[in-house]
Amino acid sequence: MNPYRHFINEIVKSLQAMQAAGELPAGLDFSAITAEPPRDAALGDIATNAAMVLAKPAGKKPRDIADPLLARLKAIPDVVEGSVAGPGFINLKLTDSFWRARLADCLKQGASYGDSQMGKGHKVNVEYVSANPTGPLHVAHARGAVVGDALANLLLKAGYDVTKEYYINDAGAQVDKLGQSTYLRYKEALGEDIGTIPEGLYPGEYLKEIGAAIAKRDGARWIGKPEADWLPEMRSFAISTLMAEIKTDLETLGVHIDVYSSERALVEGGAVDAAFEDLKKQGLIYQGRLEPPKGKTPDDWEDREQTLFRATQFGDEVDRPLKKSDGGWTYFANDIAYHHDKYRRGFADMIDIWGADHGGYVKRMKAAVGAITAKKGELDVKLCQLVRVMRNGELVRMSKRAGTFVTLRDLLDEVGPDVVRFTMLTRKNDAPFDFDLVKATEQSRDNPVWYVQYGYARTRSVMRQATAQGIAIDGLATAPLERLSDAGEVALIRLIAQWPRQVEAAATAHEPHRVGFYLYDLAAAFHAHWNRGKEDNVRFVVEGDAEVTRARLALVQAVGFVIESGLKVFGVTPVDEMR
Repeated sequence: MNPYRHFINEIVKSLQAMQAAGELPAGLDFSAITAEPPRDAALGDIATNAAMVLAKPAGKKPRDIADPLLARLKAIPDVVEGSVAGPGFINLKLTDSFWRARLADCLKQGASYGDSQMGKGHKVNVEYVSANPTGPLHVAHARGAVVGDALANLLLKAGYDVTKEYYINDAGAQVDKLGQSTYLRYKEALGEDIGTIPEGLYPGEYLKEIGAAIAKRDGARWIGKPEADWLPEMRSFAISTLMAEIKTDLETLGVHIDVYSSERALVEGGAVDAAFEDLKKQGLIYQGRLEPPKGKTPDDWEDREQTLFRATQFGDEVDRPLKKSDGGWTYFANDIAYHHDKYRRGFADMIDIWGADHGGYVKRMKAAVGAITAKKGELDVKLCQLVRVMRNGELVRMSKRAGTFVTLRDLLDEVGPDVVRFTMLTRKNDAPFDFDLVKATEQSRDNPVWYVQYGYARTRSVMRQATAQGIAIDGLATAPLERLSDAGEVALIRLIAQWPRQVEAAATAHEPHRVGFYLYDLAAAFHAHWNRGKEDNVRFVVEGDAEVTRARLALVQAVGFVIESGLKVFGVTPVDEMR
């Protein structure tokens, strides 16, 4: 149970009773009513804004709603006391038995505690990583991969039907340059001096391996042939090789993609034409001219009549071209087709995880999704800021193999997938992030990865010690939880009970990093309580009092279940012992 959602339902029932009694008008919208922990814990357990949000539509002062509403809420058996604060916020204090019942819920459900049906099986497509297959994944790709994967896991836990997708950008100029770069390395492998890699092509040494593989397979077959003959083969072989490497790196990171979609396959299959015709039927395509960008006019600016999409009708700043001067589709047209394809596959809700350099692309893509779905679909774009890899505050040197960046493989080899995943989620996705290799592995409270894992390991240690002393740890859901009366125990129970709310709130906001913040707070509370265990009155194992011992072991086990549940969302394996 999400206790806060439960109390929203209780509040709505009381408001409906007030309507039936003529104390409130009919037809009020209750959707903006919240129930959440008050900022000051001294005020109680639950605060609601009900009187505040209903005052204006009800034509009443907030206090005139809050006072009679509070009287009804205080009649609920789980409510000990309540008060009206400020202009009309209602604060409620609940019985300790209500919170102990939530602890029992956790003990019965184990690591599945916090699972929600909020999503009601609604289909959601989460597309992430989607790096151009022109080189190895780098650390910025790693951040997008982790954020996207954790968000998908979070939505699954919240009851959505989630598809994880990777869009392979295997069409256009960038992959043609990849093919040309591969051809140079192919000639080099056959003994030709290729000199300096021309500007605009890919200089990374990873292409030497690919060029050498083609030379070994084909010999001098492509030497002296026109580009039209060798480019498709070089491009295809390089893409295939690099995508295999990308998939291997993602699997090592613990990222398992459900669907890989090919841009080239979409284009060649007529998907762009289909999307274009759809927009045309809606009257959203026209021939026109665009004003030059404000400020300095780019060198490649063309004042010409173009095929334009009426993006401004859907919130964009300007209408957007769909065809280039040579008659080919623009990159934007291909992206429209891809999202049109997603919608046709049944995904009205789409989430894209992009790099920060695509920030200027968000409005036009949202406009396109609004158009191709007749405003029935929605696109949420999460931008991931750049990552700098540091060691003790110093920028780490670039990868020799990649030539210009630190690869995901470098990072995985250095610290392992669990550390990469958790560390990447200790900041909100749109905040710049320094990944310090030393701090990410140090054993201190300042390292959230270690601190949370240590919290879980401590719960397992307590259980092992209890077993060693001959104490049964099975069936702790039936332990006499009423024996948990210490203020620290009750506070820990309330924090455990917040987990279902955290899952639903983070899923609604599409913000998996909230899980990391919560896990850190829970681990901190448990470590603090464990330290108090050195005092006789709150030891986990109390000699001569089996009931208190089982109750306290139940609390420890529940902490472990919640940390395990949260780490599962992150795709991180909990450890039984810290080494």
